Amino acid sequence: MASTYSTYEAKAHFSEILRKVRGGQRVIVSYHGEPVAEIRPLEKEDSLAGRMQALEAAGSLSPSVKPSFSSIQPAAHRPGAYKRFLDSRE
Repeated sequence: MASTYSTYEAKAHFSEILRKVRGGQRVIVSYHGEPVAEIRPLEKEDSLAGRMQALEAAGSLSPSVKPSFSSIQPAAHRPGAYKRFLDSRE
């Protein structure tokens, strides 16, 4: 069941409203008797991996077939290359 507060009451009792919302209740805020806002608990979101799996299952997303960048190796490692680069810029 949702509690209803006027804007004046909501301002004065904001901590109480947040306690109710943290407890799972919805709170309606009204202005001159007309409901204008609803404060409710946030819904827990799935992780990125979970959302991607759901999209794959629905056929909206397909896994990449390209190799990942983690398999790329540098062509050569030459000690001091960064220092030589900086020296050449002066």
